[in-house]
Amino acid sequence: MPNPRLGYLLTVLSATCSALNGSLSRYLLDEGMSPARLSEFRSAVSALLLVAALAAFSPGRLRIARRDVPQLAWLGIAGIALVHATYYAAIARMDIGVALVIQYLAPAMLLIWAAVVHRVHAPRSLWAAVALSVAGCALVVDAPSGAGNLDGVGVVFALLAAVTLAIYLTASQKAGERYDAFTTLTYGFGFATVFWLVVAPVWSFPWELLGSLENLAVALGVATIGTLIPFLLLVTALRHLPAAKVAVVATLEPVLASVFAWFLLDQSLSAVQIAGGVVVLAAVTWVRRTPWTSSSPADTGRSPAGSSESSPATVTPPAG
Repeated sequence: MPNPRLGYLLTVLSATCSALNGSLSRYLLDEGMSPARLSEFRSAVSALLLVAALAAFSPGRLRIARRDVPQLAWLGIAGIALVHATYYAAIARMDIGVALVIQYLAPAMLLIWAAVVHRVHAPRSLWAAVALSVAGCALVVDAPSGAGNLDGVGVVFALLAAVTLAIYLTASQKAGERYDAFTTLTYGFGFATVFWLVVAPVWSFPWELLGSLENLAVALGVATIGTLIPFLLLVTALRHLPAAKVAVVATLEPVLASVFAWFLLDQSLSAVQIAGGVVVLAAVTWVRRTPWTSSSPADTGRSPAGSSESSPATVTPPAG
């Protein structure tokens, strides 16, 4: 039975793990590992851990229907691998703060898709909460300072990063209607790993960067604490909340990342960043208090049993 409170809690925990991942990843990037190789390592280790765990304790959950293979491949390649690839391509050409803000247009894209394609219209207050969360993120990552360095190709890649983030959320929610988070992500990370192995073959991987025990420990932390655990939490949360609401709550990630950087990397927080964090918290609180209602007669009033949320199945587009 859907439990919205659990969904919000899982999303916050996922954002917390993802935020911590930023500090861990920064260490490896500073050591010389490329973002693409780090993404490849994250996907491969996550896939191996999931396959090993299910094979040992629940092998039946490794079986899926043949007709679901394209859907899970879509999730793994377009929703997991490409969300990293497009984001990294964006930040290679423009300021990271601006790229993040553009990527976090994903919640708005989900609402537009629901309205245009499925004729399911979210309440105006939810649109306002989405706008507030994007504005807060812009302040947290100090996007205005990088707005003067816009690059056309970089903006396109950032928009593609927003699209792939939306694909990840919707495809995960769609897959979650048939499989649990472990099965969904086993195949999702599996297909993402295949993608990365084709793009960046394993024989050219910079294994020497993992030669020290410290670097190896940090890399495994990125793969588990920063990747596997938050993905499992988020996919599970999508069983309890609409993807658009999950996307808004997930914007807590840059806020929490700034806090972790303050503690772990001794980076200072400006008054503007603190104000941005407060704005994002306000947006999350607002979306928490906004019930999902639809102007579509077929969906109005439909809500999970025992919940004040309404998450009509038609909100999520087919994953592929």
